[in-house]
Amino acid sequence: MKINFKVYLAFIHDFVAIIVAWFLSYFIRFNFSIPSIQKEVMIDILPLIVFFQSLLFIVVGLYKGMWRFASLSDLKRIILGACLSFILLIVLEFVTNFHENIPRSVIILFPMILVFILGGNRFIYRLYREQNLFINLFKTIPSKSILIIGAGSASISLSKELLISNEYNIVGFLDDDQSLHNREINKIKILGGIEFLSQAVKQFNISQIIVSIPITQNTLRKKVLLLASNLNLKVLIAPSADELVSGNLKISHLRDVEVSDLLGRQVVNLNTASLNNEFNKKNIFVTGAGGSIGSELCNQIIKYKPKKLICFDLSEYSIYKLEESFKSKTHSIELIFLLGDIKNTSLLNKVLLQHKPDIVFHAAAYKHVPLIENNNVSAAFSNNVFGTYTLAQACKKFNVEKFILVSTDKAVNPTNIMGATKRLAEKICIGLQGKTGTNFITVRFGNVLDSSGSVIPKFRAQIESGGPITVTHPDITRFFMAIPEAAQLVMQASTMGVGGEIFVLDMGEPVLINELAKNMIKLSGLNEGDIKIKFTGLRPGEKLYEEILVKGENILPTRHNKIFIAKTKNVSKKWVSSLIDWLEDLPLQNESLIKKELKKWVVEYKKQ
Repeated sequence: MKINFKVYLAFIHDFVAIIVAWFLSYFIRFNFSIPSIQKEVMIDILPLIVFFQSLLFIVVGLYKGMWRFASLSDLKRIILGACLSFILLIVLEFVTNFHENIPRSVIILFPMILVFILGGNRFIYRLYREQNLFINLFKTIPSKSILIIGAGSASISLSKELLISNEYNIVGFLDDDQSLHNREINKIKILGGIEFLSQAVKQFNISQIIVSIPITQNTLRKKVLLLASNLNLKVLIAPSADELVSGNLKISHLRDVEVSDLLGRQVVNLNTASLNNEFNKKNIFVTGAGGSIGSELCNQIIKYKPKKLICFDLSEYSIYKLEESFKSKTHSIELIFLLGDIKNTSLLNKVLLQHKPDIVFHAAAYKHVPLIENNNVSAAFSNNVFGTYTLAQACKKFNVEKFILVSTDKAVNPTNIMGATKRLAEKICIGLQGKTGTNFITVRFGNVLDSSGSVIPKFRAQIESGGPITVTHPDITRFFMAIPEAAQLVMQASTMGVGGEIFVLDMGEPVLINELAKNMIKLSGLNEGDIKIKFTGLRPGEKLYEEILVKGENILPTRHNKIFIAKTKNVSKKWVSSLIDWLEDLPLQNESLIKKELKKWVVEYKKQ
């Protein structure tokens, strides 16, 4: 077990303090002239006192805290440990008669002196750390003037750290709570509300702000970030107190602005009872488990303690990374990591027979639009369509309870092969739905942040390299949501599905990619003069905007405010059989012919 060096030092300090307190209690009792016989008693019993008192402090949890954040809870532990030592001394004196000559006044004095030494030293150290005691005369003036946006508990903790570091000059706080205005935090004034930001920037020559707004107030956080972007301010984000395990915010916790901050999406409210009922002690099978959505699904599902989680992926490296990520986590779940192809019928039959999954999440797919559009059309149909069919049939054969297809908004009125193949996968799931047996459920949503191939990491890398940022079209828009949010909502939708539904996730307002690029530049502390934006033209199959509903679909609410049902047309089993017959001949056909015939199967398809 790794020993914290600071904890070790604290233990040594307390070890010495016990000895000092023991000697002092005798010196005070005998007015600094200890009789010889009492000296012998004092020294003889010292090892026992040191051993048991140190043990008592460990038992009461004294070393769980940190000196720099010493509080009443630490004082309580010290007093509790001292009181227990008082009881110990009474036992030694009056029960065991181990030492009949221990003065009763020493029994009282020792714990009192011990509390004074241990509590006093911790208080002095905290005072030194927080107020820069003894060094105020020598400190230099910080070079960076900043504002902290938000005046909650996280801001209080952060301001203490910033004052200690002497790296920043905190000119004030801004908070919309009017009851806080003109009050002080650590002798720093709360100047006013967020609307004061523009004036404060000019008045105090501010070039950087720290946003310390709880994650539950993402809309407010977005408002501040956009205002900061217009003012060309460098922005750092502080996690809220409820995001920190320790509750103590440090400078190292500050991070750059992420795109998720700019979206301002609210935290997902989950029905944990229904999720626990859905996944607890169940066997869960996830395809594409090494991908962006698949891996997050695995991470989220494991929280609900399934009996077994089978992670299935074609990519050796992806499944290896997933396996490695789980090694650092403590759990009692049986984890299975399998390499395989969803088009391999015999392999799927073997896996499903052996592991008997109750629920299958199908996240495996080829999804890179330009790559698929040219030269990989047959591969996309084979994987996204035939692979879905093969897996679905295997699930029916082995009586899997639920099959959840992870779909995309690109399946709606598709203009590219990737979207068309995902639309066909949706229709297969509708067509295979029976009155009994496996329930087929589809969940459709837009782009997820920082997924492989996403525009976000691409923009970030382009900014770091000095630009330019490449945007395909000045008017192009996309829906975005965070990967954890998408995975959580997919799981929540699975609890609602009874078979044959297409669930549509609330994607919020579409994001103008050009504006997203500009904001990412500004919030990196740069401007468009530093990083140019270059328009490259729409890529093959790329739409200007995405949609969430196919023509003719109606949207119905569910009991979750971010999940809706797309009321779609029925698909017959005969249609599915005809589609599969067509798919079997695809490898022998050229790509132009496939695209020409595709209209018959996806009437909404319109080649871009």
